[in-house]
Amino acid sequence: MLDSEKTPKLLSPLIVFITQLQDLRRSTLSVLLSLPSSLLALFLILLLVYNSFYVFCITLPFPAKPPPEPANFSPPSLAGKPFPKWAPPFRSSSSSKVQSSSVMYVVKEENAPMFLKNTTHLASLQNPTNSMIPILKYKFQRSRKFRKHKRKLKAIPIETKWPPSQSQFPTRMREFLSGNSSGSSCKIRFFMTWISSKTLGNRELLAVESVFKSHPNACLVIVSNSLDSYKGLEILKPFSDLGFRVMAIAPDFDYLFHNTPAEAWFFGLRKGNVRPGGVSIGQNLSNVLRLALLYKYGGIYLDTDVIVLRSLSKMKNVIGAQTIDLKTGNWSRLNNAVLVFDKNHPLLFKFIQEFALTFDGNKWGHNGPYLVSRVVSRISEKPNPGFNFTVVTPSAFYPVNWSRIRSIFGGPKDEVYSKWLLTKLKHIRSHSFALHLWNSQSRRLKVQKGSIIDHIMSDFTVCYNSSSATSSLSL
Repeated sequence: MLDSEKTPKLLSPLIVFITQLQDLRRSTLSVLLSLPSSLLALFLILLLVYNSFYVFCITLPFPAKPPPEPANFSPPSLAGKPFPKWAPPFRSSSSSKVQSSSVMYVVKEENAPMFLKNTTHLASLQNPTNSMIPILKYKFQRSRKFRKHKRKLKAIPIETKWPPSQSQFPTRMREFLSGNSSGSSCKIRFFMTWISSKTLGNRELLAVESVFKSHPNACLVIVSNSLDSYKGLEILKPFSDLGFRVMAIAPDFDYLFHNTPAEAWFFGLRKGNVRPGGVSIGQNLSNVLRLALLYKYGGIYLDTDVIVLRSLSKMKNVIGAQTIDLKTGNWSRLNNAVLVFDKNHPLLFKFIQEFALTFDGNKWGHNGPYLVSRVVSRISEKPNPGFNFTVVTPSAFYPVNWSRIRSIFGGPKDEVYSKWLLTKLKHIRSHSFALHLWNSQSRRLKVQKGSIIDHIMSDFTVCYNSSSATSSLSL
């Protein structure tokens, strides 16, 4: 009896609570039903957007701007052998930890001193938790950069396999430079590079012609994949038929870069650990290839838009200034379009080392003219008698600056201009050993009759009538 009497008393609070919940639900529904349908729809949309954002936007603690990856001075081996001590830092894309080892950074070209800054303080790089990036956006950006990088790598010419016993390059070079029954050894060696799928044009043929006009007993090696072919033989045949020694040969980068700092750089480029950048990879390959050729063989390197005016045979270990400081009389910038160096010259090694350590594929000239300027500037601050080289004035190889190259393609307009042309032409012929035509600036210019270029071209008639080619020579 007692249990049955207590049961209603225990259930009454529960019944009251349920009744209140039902009343609250009815009130809520009545309020919602009384609202306009448009407002209700807006509320549902906002709720859906919030729910979607919360579910799909997953964040990871990646820095908004990833810090520069530190150099790893314990790289993997190359072909079973450890990297030499002078090899550039090996950058691994799989490593994400910040090392405490020393890191090399390169200061900006335009407004900083010409030296590498060595620092070990990386505290600011070890706290990347402040910024968050959605994972989907991060993966998309990484994928797009990776595809662009892979397209750049496809532009790298395929070289023959190495070691030397399996490569034709050292054998062909040795036979060509040492001479055979049909010719003597090459005492004066010229090198050009042509990293292009196109054939040589009138400008390049004029440059080749000028080499043999001034050095009839010289040997010219054109390192090129496209010219080392039957078509290339036909292009160079007029020179060979006249007894001049010229050869086109495809580059073997593994052989040429072996035992130089460029070896590890090129290995990283092929593996995708070095980004080629926005500047043409062919241009940067030419920058380092010319250095490796001179370091391996010694001789004279010329760009294919350099016209030789006088013999360079008396020059030894020479680099040309492009501009000078009018106040001090010292050079302000050097250029690498003409290089004259002995085999294994230490300055060439420094150039190659600088290329590998400071390579930047996004800055035009950084790995070329600016590179030689940086290295020579540092050496000049602390002279070393072991380097033994000479910097010649701009009039030697660059008598006309790139900004004024158009002036030597135009003909005489009046008496004053005609007098200037003759004076300038006389100065070039008496003071200059070569004339750089600055291909990037003058490629589309036409040679006008009576211009300085017209007069210079009339001196060359080795393989074709230059005067008849004047009207069609587009530079």
